Amino acid sequence: MKQVFNPYLPSWEYVPDGEPHVFGDRVYVYGSHDRFGAPIFCVNDYVCWSAPVSDLSDWRYEGVIYHKKDDPANKLGIRCLYAPDVTCGPDGRYYLYYAFDFLGEISVAVCDTPAGKYEFYGRVHFPDGHVWGRKSGEPFPFDPGVLTDDDGRVYLYSGFATKVPAVASGFHNLTNEGGVVLELEQDMVTIRTGPDLLFPVKGRPGAFPDHAFFEASSIRKIDGRYCFVYSSEHNHELCCAWADSPKGPFTFGGTLIDLGDLYLEGNEDETHAVNYLGNTHGGMCEIGGQWYIFYHRQTDCSSYARQACAEKLVRTPDGGFRQAELTSCGLNDGPLQGLGRYEARIACNLWSKEGTCRYDAGGRKKIRKIHPYFTQHGKDRESDGDQYIANMRDGAVAGFKYFRLGEASELELELGGRGEGVIRVFTDEAMREEAASLLVSSGGPVGRFTGSFYAEEGVKPLFFRFEGSGSLDFIAFTLRGPRRFTVPAPFSPASPGRGPLRRRI
Repeated sequence: MKQVFNPYLPSWEYVPDGEPHVFGDRVYVYGSHDRFGAPIFCVNDYVCWSAPVSDLSDWRYEGVIYHKKDDPANKLGIRCLYAPDVTCGPDGRYYLYYAFDFLGEISVAVCDTPAGKYEFYGRVHFPDGHVWGRKSGEPFPFDPGVLTDDDGRVYLYSGFATKVPAVASGFHNLTNEGGVVLELEQDMVTIRTGPDLLFPVKGRPGAFPDHAFFEASSIRKIDGRYCFVYSSEHNHELCCAWADSPKGPFTFGGTLIDLGDLYLEGNEDETHAVNYLGNTHGGMCEIGGQWYIFYHRQTDCSSYARQACAEKLVRTPDGGFRQAELTSCGLNDGPLQGLGRYEARIACNLWSKEGTCRYDAGGRKKIRKIHPYFTQHGKDRESDGDQYIANMRDGAVAGFKYFRLGEASELELELGGRGEGVIRVFTDEAMREEAASLLVSSGGPVGRFTGSFYAEEGVKPLFFRFEGSGSLDFIAFTLRGPRRFTVPAPFSPASPGRGPLRRRI
């Protein structure tokens, strides 16, 4: 099998809000669909990608499964399709739940197969036909998460924490008190009970301290219990909560993933984030006996070109999950090989001499003066294999985790941009164990720079730090060397090569 990296889809694909589900012998990922270079979220139509559960490197494009114009209320395509979810109903058909941006309604489309062409089915409504979200005072419908339980009962979760202008939701004064649950009838669209508040937002009684609900409802049943995944008040982490009933009450279960590896080892300072921050959204999935958390990262100095990533989850003795660490090898079966060519776009850690920032806290022009960022040449869906890290200035660092090192004796860098200096490569996060040091000088076109490389055997990260003037574009690196017998070391994504978190320099 091929290796698989983060992001796990092609470099030109931007599918955030990924909800993974195993149907039959394949895992399907449903998400919204960003357009590279767009000034807003989710401009493109829904697409689906799938892979055999036996080979998570073999992702197949299933095509467009639902156009935004397929909804009769959006014939002009003005509204954008936000984060969806899919469930297999009691009748064996597949139901796609979605919301148009801030319209304040949840709609449903249906298909006979997981990734066929979905057709509009209806809007979630009360028994009298009144559509949820069309009456003032109702909870704002947003980010649907849906579960068909073992007994065939269907539960819909939704919620948003930010006040939405009345004009965005059809001039209705809707409330935003937190995450809610509804039970649906067997027709998958009529409300049987609810909406009932489950997850109060920050500042309200019952909110989870320091990790209150914000958005991104997702629900799974695990070992007979219900695990709710959501984006917290911090917006850059996915947390979970547990209950014995789909209607709660739920207790906080911890952070599952954070875009900057915050909350790992007690680090809660955003200035110490190991990657650039922005919103994230995703869900959990068990594939071949292994649990994964799916999420998305930010690119292009914005929150409007987000890409699908995933990490392995490790269970805790009480049946919960430990927080996963950001890696470059998320869905791969263990660490990456210590020989071969790797594109810089799979870096899981990235920061400047000034540290990191939130992409939603400043304009692109300001960020690009200081910070490195992932980007591509060409327009949306035109750049397979052409994504790279731009704007590597003095002190910028790109980190990759993890590799099984010990065989390589030579390193080649592929660089563009205009800059000169030295790139030092380290095999530890503290950047004390130097494996290579290459003099580099780029004047525009992509150049190749080769030097010796040495790393002791073992599973280790690679951190590349530029020291010099100008700005480099980091395209790729290649590890070469004679092969020799090595004894494989055990691998856990939560443990190797990780020392105490330190302020980046």
